[in-house]
Amino acid sequence: MQRYILRQKNLFTLICGLLIVSGFLSKWITGRADIFHWALITASLLGAAPIAIQAYQALRVKVVSIDVLVTIAVLGAFVIQNYEESAIVTFLFLFGAFLEQRTLNQTRSAIKELTEMAPESALKQMENGEFAKVEVDEVDVGDILLVKTGAKIPVDGTVLTGEGSINEASITGESFPVEKGKDDKVYAGTILENGTLQIIADRVGEDTTFGKIIELVEEAQDSKSAAERFIDRFAKYYTPAVLVLSFIVWLFSRNVELAVTILVLGCPGALVIGVPVSNVAGIGNGARNGVLLKGSEVIHDFSRTNTMIFDKTGTLTIGNPAVSETIYYVDDTEDALSYLASIERESDHPLAKAVLQEIGETKFHPVENTEVVKGGGIIAAVNGQRVAVGNIALMEKEKVELSAEAQADAARLERDGNSLVLTAVDGRLKIMMGIRDQIRPGVKEELQKLRKLGVKNLIMLSGDNQGTVDIISRELGLNEAHGNMLPEDKAEYVKRLREAGRIVAFVGDGVNDSPSLALADIGIAMGGGTDVAIETSDVVLMNSDFRRLPHALGLAKATAANMLQNIVIAVGVVLFLLASVFFSEWMNMSIGMLVHEGSILVVILNGMRLLRYRLRS
Repeated sequence: MQRYILRQKNLFTLICGLLIVSGFLSKWITGRADIFHWALITASLLGAAPIAIQAYQALRVKVVSIDVLVTIAVLGAFVIQNYEESAIVTFLFLFGAFLEQRTLNQTRSAIKELTEMAPESALKQMENGEFAKVEVDEVDVGDILLVKTGAKIPVDGTVLTGEGSINEASITGESFPVEKGKDDKVYAGTILENGTLQIIADRVGEDTTFGKIIELVEEAQDSKSAAERFIDRFAKYYTPAVLVLSFIVWLFSRNVELAVTILVLGCPGALVIGVPVSNVAGIGNGARNGVLLKGSEVIHDFSRTNTMIFDKTGTLTIGNPAVSETIYYVDDTEDALSYLASIERESDHPLAKAVLQEIGETKFHPVENTEVVKGGGIIAAVNGQRVAVGNIALMEKEKVELSAEAQADAARLERDGNSLVLTAVDGRLKIMMGIRDQIRPGVKEELQKLRKLGVKNLIMLSGDNQGTVDIISRELGLNEAHGNMLPEDKAEYVKRLREAGRIVAFVGDGVNDSPSLALADIGIAMGGGTDVAIETSDVVLMNSDFRRLPHALGLAKATAANMLQNIVIAVGVVLFLLASVFFSEWMNMSIGMLVHEGSILVVILNGMRLLRYRLRS
């Protein structure tokens, strides 16, 4: 019976409301007081039933809940035969609970949208080589799957054949399609907008990146901050205190109605609901925008950040060296470029890849008698000529004469933070390339946004040489920059800043910098959709998009402020209601319950504003 009544709580609310309306209409139109009273008595009993059951269940686990206060208040109203008050209080309480649930469901819409995006089926290659539709739970690691235009990628996998454009908004928050081809990684929950792909499953089910994101957001929305834990403890003692206050008032005044009114007005509903709804809405906004915040404790600490430390490679810079400038010292450059490309394509060094990308399509020659000079470069025979590719030290070893112009060019490129790749053919300098890791587009502007959000200290730590680090630091306007640092040096630096009283956030790639990410107050990973980043940090910026960092910090600050606003609103309303009981003539149970339920809706709607949060430019 208890389960049935609780399941039908919304129906009871509707019937209760209709009985109250019909009772008042009967009184006003026909003057039948008996119908009026019996309608209100029936409404009170129906409305009180689910409330009393919830109160009983709370008392069984030794919790004096809001339902206990309302149940006692309704019983008190019956004792003094104030059926209007009892009926209206029960209806408002139930209707308020209905509205709370509706609006709370909206704040959880982000996780609901995520779960609805989860793929349910896949085209799996069977033993006969044909593809058949199966439930996604039937897909195992190593299975080959076919994905057609418009279909969801069912697993994390690697493209075997085909090409196509994929919408990765469910992973990165970015709606622009990404081109995918052979050997590219694809992620579950993303959508193939055009093309056809065959993929091999690398991770399935809850182990996929999409599965981990859903799990993370669910855990974060259910987590509790220090503020919420305080409110839980406060409500635990506050509710019995209201009961005691009500009893004391009755003891001295012998006024049952006044005592019952205090029970109703003292309900701390808005206080209990205000902080969780802010937490849920803030984390939901982040999930929609490619920012994963691991719980409300993280939001609290992140909002107070005054120092942010950045790893250089892959964070402030793209992480892929590129040729910034090419200087030719001869007119016949075609052969020299083809010799350079022929040597570099046999190397997997990052600088070699940058050179090949810069040269593009060219003619390749057989490479013979290759000699690798440690710390210098490569010497080889190409097309019958001796070709040296490397730094200035290699050129000196090969007795290649550098003109005053070439020396000046080298000095300028190195001063600008470039690594040099020189090419000499038969002892004569032909080409000089400057290669540097490119700063992420728009990083300088995003750093300025962080300063406006209250981050006073922007610091870069890198394993690169100090000269290169200083150049990037000057270009970006950082407070400090330290080079030649190993992972343990970075971790020690973070530790020193925290001991000095700084609130430190460390931004890294989630792998090499894991000690620093763990030691900082807030570890922020440039995620790139990797499960390692998701598991090792407090905040994840999906797709390694630096633009999401100011949004993440602004959202954390807005969420923390929203929590405080809701606490002030809730406490203020309770104090106002209790003061009105003692110092005014107009306050009664019905008005008090109406204001009380109104305050709950106010804090919920205030929290829901976070779903639409956008960082102002």
